[in-house]
Amino acid sequence: MTTFSAVVTTGIYCRPGCGAKPLAENVKTFELAAEAEAAGFRACLRCRPYRVAGPVGADAPELVCRAVQLIIAGALDTGTEAELGRRLAVSPRHLRRLFHDHLGVTPDQLARSRRAHFARRLLDDSDLTVADVAFAAGFGSLRQFNRDMKLVFRASPVELRDRRRRTDRLAADGGLMMRLPFAPPLHWEALSAFLAERAVPGVESVQDGVYRRTISLDGEAGVIEVRRGGEDHLLLTAHIPFWEGLIHVVDRVGRMVGVDADTAPAEAAFADDPVLGPLLRKRPGLRVPGAWGFFEVAVEAVLSQYGVRTRVRRQLAALVEAAGQRVPGLEHGLTHLFPSAETLAQADLEGARLPAATARTLRAFASAVAADETLLDPGASLADCTAALTALPGIEQSTAQQIALRLGHADAFPAAERTVEAMLLDHDVFAAAGRLAAAWHPWRAFAATHLIAAGVPTSAA
Repeated sequence: MTTFSAVVTTGIYCRPGCGAKPLAENVKTFELAAEAEAAGFRACLRCRPYRVAGPVGADAPELVCRAVQLIIAGALDTGTEAELGRRLAVSPRHLRRLFHDHLGVTPDQLARSRRAHFARRLLDDSDLTVADVAFAAGFGSLRQFNRDMKLVFRASPVELRDRRRRTDRLAADGGLMMRLPFAPPLHWEALSAFLAERAVPGVESVQDGVYRRTISLDGEAGVIEVRRGGEDHLLLTAHIPFWEGLIHVVDRVGRMVGVDADTAPAEAAFADDPVLGPLLRKRPGLRVPGAWGFFEVAVEAVLSQYGVRTRVRRQLAALVEAAGQRVPGLEHGLTHLFPSAETLAQADLEGARLPAATARTLRAFASAVAADETLLDPGASLADCTAALTALPGIEQSTAQQIALRLGHADAFPAAERTVEAMLLDHDVFAAAGRLAAAWHPWRAFAATHLIAAGVPTSAA
């Protein structure tokens, strides 16, 4: 977890490693940049704390973590704290109290800080106009953009653009490039190997350590690329039809690769674990992988109930070919968008060479998601998520846990996932898997990810 230091005599807050040397009695510490800003401090111009990752601590209550994920997904761009509270089944007053007690900010303050920091990074990294930056960062108007930037940074967007450094600007051929900051380390090789093994043919590609995929924005196709950038950041290149709402594209990519994850508590808890300790030391900085599209990873998990990985890949390729929207002119094997739940529910699954039992389960699942998107809502609790999924015909408990892991539930544990089973057998602890999984609470998704990564060669990427 990054700790920000704020100097009461100057009203400035800094990230760790800043060259400023204030007197200790004049320093206050904050775990979030938004918390320092809510207390009236502004970002240091020297160390620029808005350019580092500021993850929410893993020790925050589950409800707070779920609320943060919904805020990242844009719940407060046009919605209110009251609407967010209703989605989480709590009153807005109780939600604000939880945020104040554990994060030091209100939900609105956290959302505003995220938009402002993202806009500041765009002003530094890109040549987008100020107006494009405003709408790319999720602001509803230029007036709101100017007001919030002055509130957070004490300067107008034009003044901030004039302050950027020559080395900040990133250039990409035909797209927009951005840094995805993270708190080091991050084991990109293991993470990209995980994504490569589960890549949907025609939709995703991992070659030479670069992850690429097609995406759909309001029905229009785009492509994103993620690669290792430096010691504290990945590089995202976005080839998309418009810049409005770019913050949500970047946040979804960040969720997929775990750049905002706080792994320190889990790593400390598992450091001496006889099974996980050696795995953590072999792959320091491995993050729990999220997903670009929740329905997409859920379909892969459902198909995995019935077959090994090579067979699942062939079935995914057939589904994409039969029901996905074709996107011509792309490279690296990218040819289609992944079909929506509505499309897949009506598709000829038998014609896509799926066995009858697999087709029935998948059609029922797609129909259920098309009728109720909250089945894959990351804001739901783990218990509610898995209960709703296993209530559907043909969905097994381990499959529900596998889906929940990719949705971002920190305590999900797909015990029957083939690689997890194999690694537990390799460690001669399969008989004690239930006891170990209970001991790994509340970071069982982190444990499962390391078990899976140990069974996936990094050459898969």
